[in-house]
Amino acid sequence: MASPNLSEIATTTLLHRSGQLADNVTKHNALLHRLKEKSRIRTVTGGERIVQELEYAQNSTYKRYSGYEILDISPSDVFTSAEFDWKQAAVAVTISGLEQLKNAGNERQIDLLESRINNAERTLVNNLAADVYSDGTADGGKQIGGLQALVPDDPTVGTVGGINRASWSFWRPVKFSGATDGGAAVSQSTIQNYMDRLWIQLVRGPDQPDLVVADNTFYQYYLSSLQAIQRVTDSKMADAGFASLKFMSADVVFDGGFGDNAPVNHMYFLNTQYLHFRPHKDRNMAPLDPDRFATNQDALVKLIGWAGNMTVSNSRLQGVLIA
Repeated sequence: MASPNLSEIATTTLLHRSGQLADNVTKHNALLHRLKEKSRIRTVTGGERIVQELEYAQNSTYKRYSGYEILDISPSDVFTSAEFDWKQAAVAVTISGLEQLKNAGNERQIDLLESRINNAERTLVNNLAADVYSDGTADGGKQIGGLQALVPDDPTVGTVGGINRASWSFWRPVKFSGATDGGAAVSQSTIQNYMDRLWIQLVRGPDQPDLVVADNTFYQYYLSSLQAIQRVTDSKMADAGFASLKFMSADVVFDGGFGDNAPVNHMYFLNTQYLHFRPHKDRNMAPLDPDRFATNQDALVKLIGWAGNMTVSNSRLQGVLIA
């Protein structure tokens, strides 16, 4: 039989570390780190779906007038909402009865359990960080709807948050293709011009991209295109562990060298004021069912779970540069 004492140790360990694990996810990903900085990681308490409020139009009653001219006081429909499905993920920490016997002594059992908890946490962190860039189609659509869903290569197709982009132009991000829109593939010699041309389409007064996330290839193109004196870095991002440059007022980061999660030949221009990471308040790297044991095995099983999704509240101010 699995040791009840070890079960208690596992449960208290996971409960103690769940908040730290949630924090480690944000530290592992430049986009999530920025969303946390801007208070765009907000928990959800429940609901059939995750509701994201949108301001999709201007007030239509604006009118220039003179003297006693009648003003327009009709109501304006300027708000709507997008609804995003819940996505779930979990990783298991297991230890068999035989392993408990072999690792006799409380310290040795704790060491074995600790190493497996560490591995499970790294697995969950790495996979959630990768899912941030996903199109949400993995495992039959059970994956988080990441940047490839929220800021797709073709912004005129698909339904996101229950809103059909073919029907509603306000819900379409901006795409710039080097080959199609620029006349030549993205390269060291063309990338700054293409970045300029995409940037100006994403500025609305003080609203502008604050984070540019690139894959290794496009980041290298941009880095190589700069003179040494122009290689200005952002100290806050560097202190957080992310290599960064500057473009206009935005930080330019790449997703990580070896094991790059960003899709190949992509550079995302993100206004993170309108991007959100929405975990459930009770399932944000939390241990599931603390008293769970394998029913037909001599083993202790503990699950660490997450539920939520990524959402966007203004698609038109997000952009992507592709080959």
